[in-house]
Parts: sequence; C-alpha cells; structure tokens
Amino acid sequence: MNEVLIVGGMAIATFAIRYIMFGASSRIVLSPTLLNALRYVPPVVLTAIVVPEVLLNEGSLAVGYENARLVGASTAILVSLLTKNLLLTIVLGMATFFCWQTLLGLLV
Repeated sequence: MNEVLIVGGMAIATFAIRYIMFGASSRIVLSPTLLNALRYVPPVVLTAIVVPEVLLNEGSLAVGYENARLVGASTAILVSLLTKNLLLTIVLGMATFFCWQTLLGLLV
C-alpha cells in the first residue's frame, strides 16, 4: 500500500511541476537569439551521451580497431554523410558493430 502512495504522490508531483511550466509558457516570450540557441540543445545533449559511450571503455580512452563501438559509430557517420538515410545509417551502424564485435570475439 505504501508503494502505491509513493508512486501516486510522485506522479502528482511530477505532473504539477510540468503543468506549471506548460501553463506559464504562453506568457513567456523568449528572444529570437535564445530560441536560435535552444535549437542546438538536442544535438549537444545527444553528443554528450553518445561520445563517452563510444570512446570510453571501463573509464579509459579506447581509440583503435579493438573498439567495436567506435568502428560501428564510424560506419554510421560515413553512411549518414553519404546517404542521408536515417534507417540505413542505424541498420548499417548496428550491423557493423555486431559483426565487428563477433569477429573480435572469434580472434581473441
């Protein structure tokens, strides 16, 4: 019973916090410069999440052919630049990652 109250309380608190911001958003006017700067937030956040996952292995920098994530990400970047096709980029990047990881597992 306590868990239900905790989850329900957190749901109400989360909804209230977001509702206040969305309710006030029609009264807030942001400058065009700030709106232009906010366009860059999603790519920056995504880069901050992805780059450490690709380049770090157990806390140390892993730049080399042994890093299957780096090989997959490099392939995805290349496919993205050449084709501009999101689905093909994801599929080929993941396929390269899994194939490279399997190949490294067989060699070691």
